[in-house]
Amino acid sequence: MVTHWRVVFTRQAQKDAKKISAAGLRPKVEYLLDILSIDPFQSPPRFEKLVGDLEGAFSRRINIHHRLIYQIHEQDKVIKVLRMWTHYQ
Repeated sequence: MVTHWRVVFTRQAQKDAKKISAAGLRPKVEYLLDILSIDPFQSPPRFEKLVGDLEGAFSRRINIHHRLIYQIHEQDKVIKVLRMWTHYQ
């Protein structure tokens, strides 16, 4: 039996979701979220551990400009999506 992870979104990620839809990137993000809900450590697609202000978070590329930034809470089997738009702004 496959145990799924629960995916939750910060307020910022919810705002980013509107931009993602408007930019036509929703299918790509939904694909990444499906992967995360099954196995957040699956590779490919590649993911990166972040450092600095976002230490402890992970990143997966949506496209050349935008990334899906998330935290993994293993004990609770929860993926917390922090951002879904560029983190360079």
